[in-house]
Amino acid sequence: MDRALLADYLRTRREALQPEDVGLPRGRRRRTRGLRREEVAVLAGMSIDYYTRLEQPRGPHPSEQILEALARALRLSLEEREHLFRLAGYAVGRRATDTDHINPGMRRIFDGLQGVAAQVVSSLGETLLQTPLSVALIGDESVHSGLARSKHYRWFTDPAARAAYPPEDHDEQSRLIVADLHSSYTRDGADSRAGALVAALLRESPAFAALWKEHPVAGPYCGQVRLVHPQVGAIELFCQRLIDPDQSQQVVVYTATPGTESAEKLELLSVLGASYQP
Repeated sequence: MDRALLADYLRTRREALQPEDVGLPRGRRRRTRGLRREEVAVLAGMSIDYYTRLEQPRGPHPSEQILEALARALRLSLEEREHLFRLAGYAVGRRATDTDHINPGMRRIFDGLQGVAAQVVSSLGETLLQTPLSVALIGDESVHSGLARSKHYRWFTDPAARAAYPPEDHDEQSRLIVADLHSSYTRDGADSRAGALVAALLRESPAFAALWKEHPVAGPYCGQVRLVHPQVGAIELFCQRLIDPDQSQQVVVYTATPGTESAEKLELLSVLGASYQP
């Protein structure tokens, strides 16, 4: 670990950010160039004293969890994140799907979608961020842990994961999910997180195993989606996704045709708030 270089790197990245870049008010008497130390500490979920010691530099050796939090707070790109880890003395391994780090460009897009049903999802079906309306529509998907973080895994192992879809759509959704996971597995290999997820599903789900043998090819994973919500009933939506080529993450947005009953139901959910959890 190079404490001096790490401290200087944190300082320069902090000074390169403006409050509006991270959703903070600028205020009238701001003299600090970029963000204040206390603002970074709050964004990263750590004490101001801890972060200050890292920048001075006289802090302890930060854990990987601390570095991940700092990378998110400072809106680092994947390359900048890797450099941060190297300065802290950590080896940088596989990139693609072995990290939940969100590209700053993806985060900026997401931050601009707070009024709609949107989420950032990994290539393994793990929801990394959700807007309030997304939570109201499909439930809080951050509550899951382990393999269950993946919607792909839950779909084949937890009947509750299918409850939001009409029964007649289950077969199509199953095939789309297997094809999507097959694409990640082919790209990342058997020794990746995708490989571990596939191995678990092959052991636990005969339905998944049967579809896996067919080698399905991923098509338009999004498109027209029908959901059944416990509060507003059936709702027809369109799903669009923006894929980040560097990290295999995507911003997924659900919309309804203006003037339709489904649009009215989506508007109602924005008022009702997040009380639904499958």
